[in-house]
Amino acid sequence: MHAHRRRDGRGPATGAGGILVGHQERPDPGTERRMRRGTRYGALLGPLLAGGATPDLVTRAARGLGLPERGRYAVVVLGTPVPDAAVAEGPDADGARWWWGGGEGSPGEAEGRGGAEGRGGAREVAVVLLGPAGPARAAARLRELGAGPGGVSPAVGSLAELGAARRLAGTALLTCEPGSREIVRLDERLPAALLVSRPELSTRLLAEVFGPLLTLVPAERSLLVETLEAWLECGGSVGRAAARLGCHRNTVFNRLRRLERLTARSLSRPRELVDLVLALDVLRLSSAPP
Repeated sequence: MHAHRRRDGRGPATGAGGILVGHQERPDPGTERRMRRGTRYGALLGPLLAGGATPDLVTRAARGLGLPERGRYAVVVLGTPVPDAAVAEGPDADGARWWWGGGEGSPGEAEGRGGAEGRGGAREVAVVLLGPAGPARAAARLRELGAGPGGVSPAVGSLAELGAARRLAGTALLTCEPGSREIVRLDERLPAALLVSRPELSTRLLAEVFGPLLTLVPAERSLLVETLEAWLECGGSVGRAAARLGCHRNTVFNRLRRLERLTARSLSRPRELVDLVLALDVLRLSSAPP
């Protein structure tokens, strides 16, 4: 069977994901679903997600989407395209309902640092009317579907608060490690969120705390950073850190002592340990390898 040709004599037009039917090309079902939700939902959710929506706009969006003006909501911001499986009709297993509105960069994200996947470009944004399990279940669902990187806001109590929730979700996205596919809730990353919200202070903190460490050759620097990370993840246990790293406990001890000398900070002094942990977060979130 031959495809119909266009009147100008050229062959039928083709496009990514397109299905040719007679003279007209239609997008495949997944693409068509994305187009519908991008135009319908985006027009209604956009003013709410931008923040500062008037009461009339809030009421209009609530009616248009069939949403309660007051309820437990969260906002999700993804740094990569949303999987088709996430754009589903009806509630999910927790009873949560999702509205994807397409995405552009949000103010909270624009103020953060660049360099990681999805930063500085388009975002996929969803409003979630939460089920009983709250934002934690929303984040888990996205992980199960292979989405990411992404940030999930804390719960807010009304549609009028979606602008603030979007900014917080965008900040949570900025705490994802470059190149990762992780989905994080803001409440899990509050110290890191403070750092990415003030990039000039983060840069200063890194230079002040880890300055001498950063002058080491990359392999040597990575070894000390890896040891500090293992020690922290093992609750400050040198023995458990040694088992994780596959080395003798004296090796871990010696590396940590060297780190203390380089940074002029002691792991046994809580305030100085806070400096080291925060600097480690800045280094982790940097696009440059340790």
